Amino acid sequence: MTQAVSVPTLADVLAPRSGAARRVSQLALVVLGIALLAVAAKIKVPMWPVPITMGTFAVLTVGAAYGARLGLVTILGYMLLGALGFDVFAGSSAEAAGLEYMMGGTGGYLVGYVLATLALGALAQRGWDRSMGKMAAALLLGNVIIYVPGLIWLGMLYGWDKPILEWGLTPFLVGDAIKLALAALLLPATWKLVNRLRG
Repeated sequence: MTQAVSVPTLADVLAPRSGAARRVSQLALVVLGIALLAVAAKIKVPMWPVPITMGTFAVLTVGAAYGARLGLVTILGYMLLGALGFDVFAGSSAEAAGLEYMMGGTGGYLVGYVLATLALGALAQRGWDRSMGKMAAALLLGNVIIYVPGLIWLGMLYGWDKPILEWGLTPFLVGDAIKLALAALLLPATWKLVNRLRG
């Protein structure tokens, strides 16, 4: 049985190869990634039928750019800040924050964020982020991974007799398609730029 070969992610290429400088740069990337996730969660672009929030876009692109391990550290750091009560989630505020917010209707989606970050990171380590087609497939999978626990949690929380799909899936599909297309263009284009600068 052959083991899948891991290729460098964008974070691997941009960071020093070894030593203390690499650790410092990885720490900086984690802090930058957490900040990006927090800022993106608050961005709302007017769109029909609901505004597009950029949180999932940031989660999936950070996962793909950082790889599974660094991406996991970053998303867990983001979740920890949220659990401590910082206003870092799309719907969190001074009135609704921390663990109470995380256990509400968005709780399943937050679990999906962690799982999707791991999945996108693992696929990026197999080179999927360098091809537009493979990147689109990875992002589609990432979206599914976010929605599955999100919808299951909504059903468990509010009851399966409620319109769960209308609450937690169908209004967001148009915006997700736009974000997916944007990310599928962005990551391979960034690789082309990086390779040009390196070569």
